Amino acid sequence: MTGATGAGGAPPAAYALGVEYDGGAYSGWQRQRNAPSVQEELENALSRVAARPVRTVAAGRTDAGVHATKQVVSFGTSARRPLKAWRDGVNTVVGQGIKVRWAREVDAEFHARYSAAARRYIYLFRMDPVPSPLSDPFAWRVSSLGTDAMHQAGQCLVGEHDFTSFRAAGCQSRSRHRNVYRLAVRTIGDLAVLDIEANAFLLHMVRNIAGSLVQVGDGRRPQGWVGECLRALDRRPVGKTAPANGLYLVDVAYPGYDFPAGRLPPLLSGLESLDRLQCPAASSAPDPGQR
Repeated sequence: MTGATGAGGAPPAAYALGVEYDGGAYSGWQRQRNAPSVQEELENALSRVAARPVRTVAAGRTDAGVHATKQVVSFGTSARRPLKAWRDGVNTVVGQGIKVRWAREVDAEFHARYSAAARRYIYLFRMDPVPSPLSDPFAWRVSSLGTDAMHQAGQCLVGEHDFTSFRAAGCQSRSRHRNVYRLAVRTIGDLAVLDIEANAFLLHMVRNIAGSLVQVGDGRRPQGWVGECLRALDRRPVGKTAPANGLYLVDVAYPGYDFPAGRLPPLLSGLESLDRLQCPAASSAPDPGQR
């Protein structure tokens, strides 16, 4: 990340932030003209601390309603502040539902989006016939699901593929190919948890995968149907897009940088760490995509 020379001829400093947010009140990460966004709220707070305009780049442009426990954001500025100011100072003025978890100084070349080697998302399905005002905003409430079948059905998506069938019509990515490193589905309490990691994701890709796996989990479709959808290279046969409120960006990997580990969504807080999600569904075969 480069920028103009700062005061006294010193180059601007470059920083990375780990940001957590409840996406329910925002139209997504990216700044928009007529709707509140996480980027706008965060940039306004950073600009107040820096006493000059600050523009940011994020690891992933999360959709409206999508949450994050570890969104990584980078920016450059000639305003020199201690790391604590970029965390605590920003947190005192940033919009509701957004908090900076940590701040680090990084190399000038660091870019939150292009330097990332992998992104990890978790999708939560809540298996309960009774509505809950404390849980429903943060998970998709569904009927009982067979997570073993969902896990096995999803293994055809592991590896590098053309994911045309699972991208939204408005996707602007030049390439339809993505490399899914690992996909696992398991039951934890009354939650079915989809845990997926890839080099990058297309628009609505995780939510479309989640919407398809639900149809396997509730018995409407056989396990092989997901592979048929993948090979069709056509969005129309695929299941409906899962609601945004169940999706969380939980980790981003950067080779050479020792950033704090990602965090679990609050509904899974009793599990202690993301590492505890590494194993697939209890009675499933070992996940061939795990690395």
